[in-house]
Amino acid sequence: MDVTFWGVRGSIPSPGPATVRYGGNTSCVSVRLADGEIIIIDCGTGARNLGRSLLASGFGKGKGSATVLLSHAHWDHIQGFPFFGPFYVPGNRFTVVGGSHSSELLERVLERQMAAQFFPVQSYRNMGAQLEMRAASEDREVRVGTARITAHPNPHGPTQALAYRIEADGKTLVYASDVGYDKGGPPEETVAVYRGADLLIHDCTFTPEDQAQRITRGLSSLADAVEAALRAQVKRLALFHYDQDYSDHDVDELVLRGRRLLDERGAQPIEILGAAEGLTVRL
Repeated sequence: MDVTFWGVRGSIPSPGPATVRYGGNTSCVSVRLADGEIIIIDCGTGARNLGRSLLASGFGKGKGSATVLLSHAHWDHIQGFPFFGPFYVPGNRFTVVGGSHSSELLERVLERQMAAQFFPVQSYRNMGAQLEMRAASEDREVRVGTARITAHPNPHGPTQALAYRIEADGKTLVYASDVGYDKGGPPEETVAVYRGADLLIHDCTFTPEDQAQRITRGLSSLADAVEAALRAQVKRLALFHYDQDYSDHDVDELVLRGRRLLDERGAQPIEILGAAEGLTVRL
């Protein structure tokens, strides 16, 4: 299972000299399974570069297929959807899974940002590829090749975002972006979803100090991410969804501080890394 990061920022893209190393695109992660199946998690602006890379393969000839998992429909997780090149190639096939209560509602959510006032294509039905919409609430378990995928709703301010657990090839990946826990940290049912993951990609939007000033946004601090990794006894923690105003130096400090927090809790075996555009982690 190869996990590649294409966008790691939250809220809004933040290109510029201060974000060169970790990147300024918003949330997008791809997973390539041993059997060749491709899973895409979120379609922030990072999806554009992912799409360009896929066009060099069978997707450029209309022979590609993939599953897209959307955690929720905030702009930083769907703004790359209309700019994903393989959607425009006839013959390609995609299943798009999201957290709406029905597939029809999921369709309407994605259609809104492609209305004539915002985007010239006007409808995903004009894109060319075959797109099947599926609400995760209709079918909590999704099968993609050898992978078993389960969705779990996490609190995200006044709404929810889905965490995804992907089990395949004897390994487990958990993606948990945009989550704001209560003061007690992740509840046991959430810890159970994360438990034993070979890689936990976890929201790390803020330092604890900055989060205290923005508590209503429903996003995690470094301390939340570390606590989730500790309780779930994961093997590796990837910090993700950094605040748009954090520079590369700020993210470096998050990683170093996270390492210290883990060591202070006797969790030296848990690896920690800062997710960065172009980074591939093999599980």
